Amino acid sequence: MELPLGRSNAKTILLVTVALLLLTIVIPIYYPLLGYPVYLLKHYSTKSSSGSSSPPSSSLSAVHVQAPVSAPPPRKADEDDDDDEDGIKFCDLFSGEWVPNPKAPYYTNSTCSAIYERQDCMKHGRPDTGYMKWRWKPDGCDLPIFNPVQFLEIVRGKSMAFVGDSLSGNQIQSLICLISRVDYPISVPTPDENFKLWNCTYYNFTFALLWTPHLVKAIQADPNGPTGSGLFNLYLDEFDQRWTTHIQEFDYIVISAAHWFYRPSVFYENNQIIGCHYCLLNNVSDLTERYGYRKAIRTAFRAINECKNFKGVTFLRTISPPHFENGPWNQGGNCVRTKPFKRKETPALEEGHLEIYKIQLEEFRAATKEGKKKGKKFRLMDTMKAMLMRPDGHPSRYGHFAHENVTANDCLHWCVPGPIDAWNDFLLEMLKMEEVRSYAEKVFSSDNKM
Repeated sequence: MELPLGRSNAKTILLVTVALLLLTIVIPIYYPLLGYPVYLLKHYSTKSSSGSSSPPSSSLSAVHVQAPVSAPPPRKADEDDDDDEDGIKFCDLFSGEWVPNPKAPYYTNSTCSAIYERQDCMKHGRPDTGYMKWRWKPDGCDLPIFNPVQFLEIVRGKSMAFVGDSLSGNQIQSLICLISRVDYPISVPTPDENFKLWNCTYYNFTFALLWTPHLVKAIQADPNGPTGSGLFNLYLDEFDQRWTTHIQEFDYIVISAAHWFYRPSVFYENNQIIGCHYCLLNNVSDLTERYGYRKAIRTAFRAINECKNFKGVTFLRTISPPHFENGPWNQGGNCVRTKPFKRKETPALEEGHLEIYKIQLEEFRAATKEGKKKGKKFRLMDTMKAMLMRPDGHPSRYGHFAHENVTANDCLHWCVPGPIDAWNDFLLEMLKMEEVRSYAEKVFSSDNKM
């Protein structure tokens, strides 16, 4: 006897049921970003809500939208409150400490060919491996290890620029190695040696390194200068068009530069010399590197805010502290520690770097305030405290072979793989936050229209 619906209809119902199960159960397991903003928004807390929400207990709990663990310092009325944007509270990712991660590293120099010689500590004989086996743990939540599929799904069809000095290149090495487990980036030839480009063809994701260590127009006036590291003319009020003309081509900009400002420089404004940093020129006042840095980063932010066609997000990554001990870089300073500092034993940031860090925070807030008037989005990737705790993560003398005639140890850049991988953990987490913000804007906008 046939069922009232008939065999063909029964088969159809069965097929539909299986399809629904596939969509709701199987696919989300393999593509964890499907429905991601919807899931997270169930856990957000708004300014008008009372109490704090608990962190979600799912594998998707990458962004914990909850009240801060401790009360933040009071803010001035005109300061930007990025943690509360759109009424959503995110966990503070940047206060925490390093905890063991025996599963790391997730790539090596044998699985990734993108590692620069000078940061390939394995190749050059570093005997310990413990520096690779830590992960950053924020105080009030968890920071998941970089998931290349999640990252590439978020940036599918988009573009990202890393703007700055060799530490930006250091981060790109890590990123290439991390995402190459899914889609190996192809180097794309460019006519400008200061503009390097890669593309992940399957995901149509393009990213670039825009080399601009001073962020503004700069000309090397003397390859040696007073200290042997060059003398540079910095035009502090002029854009470095090698990168500013490309701003509108990208969906995301990760900007960071600081260390080249410690080199001797002559400062220009309105095409007139107004001072310098350690230039030792007659009748030229020494205004210090801090003056030059403040004016330069302000000009860089102005370039972004004045770019009408840029609709993306700008991330400022804060200064990466060096760890030279027993002398400066050119006088035998070295970094031979093999473990991270614990929170209570972490030394204070060196005064000069602390001043640069403060300038970054002040100019970031000013740029954010101005950018909001123009629909621009600025986010702070405050990696300084995490990296201050990692004196063990630098190449030191393992950025070259022992027989090479290299006298200076590298305690500025980072071994790859190593602590720098956490920068891309932070980056992915902040991209997830942007997904939540974007979805929340759509939901709230839709609700207001109803």
